[in-house]
Amino acid sequence: MSASHQESSPRLAPLLRWLGLTLVLLLALQLGVVLSAADWSDEVYQQLLIERLVSQAPMGFIGLLLMLISSRLDQPRSERTPIRIVVCVLAALLALAMIAVIPLGISGNQSLSVEADQSLNQKRGQLEMARQQSANPDNVKILGEQLAQAGQLPADATDEDKSKAAQEFIDKQLSQMDQQIQQAERQRNLAVNQRRFGGTLSAVVLAVALALLAITAVL
Repeated sequence: MSASHQESSPRLAPLLRWLGLTLVLLLALQLGVVLSAADWSDEVYQQLLIERLVSQAPMGFIGLLLMLISSRLDQPRSERTPIRIVVCVLAALLALAMIAVIPLGISGNQSLSVEADQSLNQKRGQLEMARQQSANPDNVKILGEQLAQAGQLPADATDEDKSKAAQEFIDKQLSQMDQQIQQAERQRNLAVNQRRFGGTLSAVVLAVALALLAITAVL
């Protein structure tokens, strides 16, 4: 069993090495597309860079890990081969890149929260104003007359019918506005959590994993 393992290791090592190099090359191409249009002052670009880096870095991590495994299989007794040094350098650079985007992610999350809160507060203010206006009998009466003139009420509708129809119309509008606010709150929470856990915290985890990989490569 051990002899068979020794025979298969030399064959497996080059395959793992090329698979790893392919994944690392794909990562470089993906990042190169984003970096070619660099605009560090644009918050949208910063968020795109974070998302691309966090989403593609695991592929690079796996590629570097395969390269390291291939080196261990090919030369198990050698401590610092060129390929292990390359793995160490690339993993360290990726770890530094992850650390660098963490402040950008935190800043972007704060900006997103502030903008979303301002939009929600504006919508809540509009809803409160609409409720105050609907509480005014004169406004209800005017709306009832408008509904009658628009042909949405029978020609023989009484003032009471007009007021009732106007109130129902107002209640429906207020209910729709309230539902829109609730939907906006859910979207806001989803977006903030996505950027917090899918971006910032993921970058922290990847930075730690890549740093450990860099250290392991030269041990």
